[in-house]
Amino acid sequence: MRTQSPCSVGLRSLASPIVLARLAGLATLASIAGCVPPPRAEAPPPRTEAAPAPAPAPRPVPIAADWRDWPYSPGTWVYRRDARGSIALFGPANADAALTVRCDTGARQIYLSRAGSTATPLTIRTSSVTRAVSVQPTGSTPAYVAAALMPNDSLLEAMGFSRGRFVVQQAGQPPLVVPAWAEIERVTEDCRG
Repeated sequence: MRTQSPCSVGLRSLASPIVLARLAGLATLASIAGCVPPPRAEAPPPRTEAAPAPAPAPRPVPIAADWRDWPYSPGTWVYRRDARGSIALFGPANADAALTVRCDTGARQIYLSRAGSTATPLTIRTSSVTRAVSVQPTGSTPAYVAAALMPNDSLLEAMGFSRGRFVVQQAGQPPLVVPAWAEIERVTEDCRG
């Protein structure tokens, strides 16, 4: 008689119709379970947060100790001729000028004007000269204050030939850091004749 190995006995018991039916049922369940999507998670309730606080205002850029390192004020120079003489205007486009240099040929005077109504002196800083000039309100709208200078005043040359920029300061007003462009000298030469 032939002796059966223990391994072959176990396989025969697995091949019985009852076991095969159970295995087929488990295989069917496993394949069906793979087709079912996972249960849906409920949507979280809507957040009821308060409106975010507005962003803080940007801090002003600190001004360097040396005025020659200060950033330029926004704007550009524009030169014009009119019935009174010529004028150079500095400021942003499509806005009133922040600073003007006007030659009044009839009076043979140059008027340095800054926007504002405070009659405190203007301090002009150039690479070669620092000087305060007294001003008077012009009575115009918008308000300007102006200093009258002679066409041969050395301050005009210092402004026109300053190394890259000059500064106009006045108490209670932000400083104007202005590029030293040719428009200043054009007005000065117009008044000199």
